[in-house]
Amino acid sequence: MKDFIIISNVSDDPFAIDIGHMCGQPEEISDIISLKVYANTEFCPRFISDEGDMDHIGTQLKGKTVVICSAATNHTRGSLAMRNLVLARGAKDNGAKRVILVEPDLYFSAQDRGPHRGTDEQGRPPEDLKKFDGQPFTAKLYAELLKSAGVDVVITVHNHSAKVQALFSTLFNGEFHNLIPADLYADYIRYSDMVVTGKDGDNLVLCAPDHGAEPFMRSVYDTLGLSKTSRIVMEKVRDGERKVSMTVSKGSDLKLEDIKGKDVIVLDDMVRTGSTIVECCRMLRQGNPNKICFGVTHFLTSAEARENLNSKFVDEILTLNTIPAILNRDSQGRLRKKLVVLKIEKWIARFLLTYMGRNAQKFEKDFYSVDMSSKNPRWRPPSRY
Repeated sequence: MKDFIIISNVSDDPFAIDIGHMCGQPEEISDIISLKVYANTEFCPRFISDEGDMDHIGTQLKGKTVVICSAATNHTRGSLAMRNLVLARGAKDNGAKRVILVEPDLYFSAQDRGPHRGTDEQGRPPEDLKKFDGQPFTAKLYAELLKSAGVDVVITVHNHSAKVQALFSTLFNGEFHNLIPADLYADYIRYSDMVVTGKDGDNLVLCAPDHGAEPFMRSVYDTLGLSKTSRIVMEKVRDGERKVSMTVSKGSDLKLEDIKGKDVIVLDDMVRTGSTIVECCRMLRQGNPNKICFGVTHFLTSAEARENLNSKFVDEILTLNTIPAILNRDSQGRLRKKLVVLKIEKWIARFLLTYMGRNAQKFEKDFYSVDMSSKNPRWRPPSRY
């Protein structure tokens, strides 16, 4: 084996297998590690070794880096998280120098608050703290467990929580890498036919559905490099768990009437129910744009999200496979006719190779692939796009 190996926390995980191959790993993951489950349902992995080798017991991974790819969707997140802990400990117990966790949609990171006034929650009023009374600060627990189990580096994609980012960065001594996929979106926006950008972007509008999404929208804007691209920021007010209302933010560059006839792309980090985005797009439609697209990094394909995003206010959806279930046509349901998935295995492999000092030049321009159902009107036989 090389000085690094790539494994997964489930057997036959296509996401991890593809990353392994793209990083030049000749062995199949199933030939590197056995992911056993006992009759009592306990998980017990074993790094495969030469049965006749009696000289390297407990040291077969000495000096190596073990990369755990955690993006499966056929187990609960709790189960996958526990598997990550056991795998990391197994790697370190057998001599691994370093353990890297690649988890595109970081588990428990939405549970980024607790009920105490300690250093993690300074400045929060009692009314806010009370919302989390009785709950644990699970994101912090998960970070501490990963560190204790032997994880040295955490790589994730477009994590939304500034608190989680600070927590992981501190606990892992700066070895927390939150990859922002602005280059993925910018490349597809510029070189596909999803929207008409116009001359230097004069027909394109990027939209943040709230102030939390504004940094990502600006990152995509900067990466696009189309100086005449316009930007609009919305303001949302929650009227309940699933009901929101929208207005254009007072600090926005544009008003609704300014987007008339243009193509608009709403950019956000995640979607669970889709209610916020549909309301945002409904408001944008009042400005009479030509087309409204929704670009989202983490897409949880719930029945509610499929139903909501089938709305006439959303013309097309662009997402990543950070949650790989989105690639399943049954999971896409009726959204197949408006959905495009940018597959990030090459993008992740490029980062890993660069991080480990390897040559990643082959991914300089070809750094993602596109999955689109033939139900989408823009589908055509396979090519670059």
